Amino acid sequence: MIDMNRVVGDHDILFVTLDTLRYDVAAELVAAGRTPTLARVLPGGGWQRRHTPASFTYAAHLAFFAGFLPTPTTPGPHPRLFAARFPGSETTGPGTWVFDGPDLVGGLAAAGYHTVCVGGVGFFNKLSPLGGVLPGLFAESHWTPTFGVTNPHSLTAQLDRIAAVVGTAPEERPLLLFLNVSALHQPNRHYLPGAAVDGRDTHAAALEYVDRHLARLFRLATARGRPCFAIVCSDHGTAYGEDGHVGHRVAHEVVWTVPYAEFTLHPGRW
Repeated sequence: MIDMNRVVGDHDILFVTLDTLRYDVAAELVAAGRTPTLARVLPGGGWQRRHTPASFTYAAHLAFFAGFLPTPTTPGPHPRLFAARFPGSETTGPGTWVFDGPDLVGGLAAAGYHTVCVGGVGFFNKLSPLGGVLPGLFAESHWTPTFGVTNPHSLTAQLDRIAAVVGTAPEERPLLLFLNVSALHQPNRHYLPGAAVDGRDTHAAALEYVDRHLARLFRLATARGRPCFAIVCSDHGTAYGEDGHVGHRVAHEVVWTVPYAEFTLHPGRW
């Protein structure tokens, strides 16, 4: 496990959630060479298989922002990268960065980070009190309909906004940049020409679309000249008819099992 006490304060941090991305689809595509940008950064060239703390976006992100990232599927306990200070934690280890307060975003802000959220799915749209909870944790948050699930070019629009964010972020402060990628979420049939319904094949096509644009994201994340510690994972999977289930917020293997990766990006390599 990386020592996050050496990372926090020195590195920028990029946290990307690929909303609804299934582990099986992600693993199949990287093995088949269909996601070359991800293959370049994934340690060992592949995804870690992990379990999410929740079966839908809102609950999963509340857990993530409290320091409970997806958990390895092997027997634990597994030390965490980040943890709120509380007595009796069995997953706070020597390399865990411990913060005082209820959420990681606020903890990093107290440590000097400028915190930015670029939302995607509806739980980040700020159009209702519920849609404002998650982005409200950040000092700066962004959402427009072009970032949402119905726009086939949503990630392009999000990256355009990130380019502006990176250009105006305080240079003297490290940056926490959170991006919720909506492209994988249903409806995703627009990524596969001729598809009439959503399925594993359109989900895979959506991931290929995302992969084609990740190099730009990594360039932007390192444009400030700092090394950038990156976490890329899914918040939950989604079902396309398995055992009669469609969607998520159900306790099914394809929903609970998610891809996860952490790695360091260096300036000038993208």
